[in-house]
Amino acid sequence: MKILFLDSPAFAKKDMLEAFHNCNIETDLFMHEDYNVRKSAAYDAAFDAAVENTSYDFVFSFNYYPILATCAHRHNLRYVSYVYDSPLVALYSFTITYPTNYIFLFDYPIYEELKQGGIDRVFYLPLAANAKRLSTMQAADSILDIISSEISFVGSLYNEDHLLYDRLYQKLPAFTKGYLDAIIAAQQQVYGEFLIPGLLNDTILSDMQKSVPYAPNEDGIETPCYIYANYFLARKLAELDRTAILKKLSAAHQVKLYTNNPTPQLPKVENMGAIDYYEIMPLVFQHSKINLNITLRSIQKGIPLRAFDIMGSGGFLLTNYQEDFLNYFVPGEDFIYYSSYEEAETYADYYLSHEKERQQIAANALGKILEAHTFEHRIQTMLSVIDGQ
Repeated sequence: MKILFLDSPAFAKKDMLEAFHNCNIETDLFMHEDYNVRKSAAYDAAFDAAVENTSYDFVFSFNYYPILATCAHRHNLRYVSYVYDSPLVALYSFTITYPTNYIFLFDYPIYEELKQGGIDRVFYLPLAANAKRLSTMQAADSILDIISSEISFVGSLYNEDHLLYDRLYQKLPAFTKGYLDAIIAAQQQVYGEFLIPGLLNDTILSDMQKSVPYAPNEDGIETPCYIYANYFLARKLAELDRTAILKKLSAAHQVKLYTNNPTPQLPKVENMGAIDYYEIMPLVFQHSKINLNITLRSIQKGIPLRAFDIMGSGGFLLTNYQEDFLNYFVPGEDFIYYSSYEEAETYADYYLSHEKERQQIAANALGKILEAHTFEHRIQTMLSVIDGQ
């Protein structure tokens, strides 16, 4: 079997290439700078040249790209996409209806929404980890001070100066500001359901449109409600969630944060800067007593890639509640989840002082990843779906 693999920027891309190799699937890489636009004659020509003299079983990409779907459809070539991002506005391109598509989604509510909307080329598939690589990496003594911590979090705080929500908020009427403040505060208290899209009524959406207008893509059916809820408010919530939890935990414990931007609002958190996904991040997970996963609220029920990477590295995972965990892992046995900021603090206190329990939980999770949640497992599922169509 031979496939064409889109060489776009993507977490776990090297791990997926390794998994295809381990499954005896040959891969050729394809890339063009217009991979993320909807129309490009130059991209079309480059794709045509790439497939002209080679017979591929399918084209593969992490995440879904409408222009790639169109090119594959034009050649009657199957296009397999494995989505690890949410939100992903590209899923609302009309190209999602092409019969050549096989789109694998890790967040069940998104799969369910599209399936119920008549899109039959979508399939539910959780993410995975290259546990064999992650768990066997060895750290040099020279970096132990950087990667070792009581508690760590690897990820963005969404505190960039250009944050969409802050730009929008400045221009809103007082009533709309108060309304959004209230629904954000309510969402902060609720895990397991993304309430905000259902609370953005026409009046509020009209004010938001006047503040920062949004027009759907020419080939898209995404609504302004989807965009404002997922790209504006959900990211603001991530900033608030992550800042609040890190501030609370750092009051009594050593907390290290691995992120791009300065965090003067967190004076007791050690901001270690950004780290390499492949070379350093797994070592942080191995050498942190507690690894935090604080999920973007736009990921409604799915297990984020970060959580799989933590467990696949042999790290101890403390995460916010996400329903999909319960389908594959046992809380208290494989991981720990919290349903409030206060619970996060309580569990951190407990497991920092109960080392044997913490180590056993991490070992249990790693065992389950190796047994059923590697990228090789996911490829086998994809192939069975494709063969069954």
